[in-house]
Amino acid sequence: MAISVTINGEQRDLNVDPDTPLLWVIRDHLQLTGTKFGCGIAQCGACTVHMNGTPIRSCSMPVSAVAGQQITTIEAVSGPEAEALQAAWEELAVYQCGYCQSGQLMSAVNLLKSKPTPSDTDIDQFMSGNICRCATYVRIRAGIKHAAAQLATEVTL
Repeated sequence: MAISVTINGEQRDLNVDPDTPLLWVIRDHLQLTGTKFGCGIAQCGACTVHMNGTPIRSCSMPVSAVAGQQITTIEAVSGPEAEALQAAWEELAVYQCGYCQSGQLMSAVNLLKSKPTPSDTDIDQFMSGNICRCATYVRIRAGIKHAAAQLATEVTL
């Protein structure tokens, strides 16, 4: 069955089973491997992508449910929040193994768009659905705060 999906700004007509999880369409059919498989039950956040700007778990989302929606993966996430977070991640060496980081970044981008100056509690609550097996939570929080401070500095200049 043909399903039309817009991924990273490009409309794709896919001949896949409508129940195929979006994650496998992204990885196996479109060869975009930045979005990771972690648990398969929408609990770890490794598969996080944006649908119309909102984070969703692609491992449990059937591709038929995203037909006609705007999907953004880590390969195409952009904007000042994404740039500030990517710079902070590098500057502070936030990641350890890096496996969960695309999902962490996708969630963090949405956090900074909705709360430009998040508190530790805001970060902990918003990011609680993203699991890091290396337990770099303190560095992830520091990276988000660093990015938020950088964005605040740019706004005041």
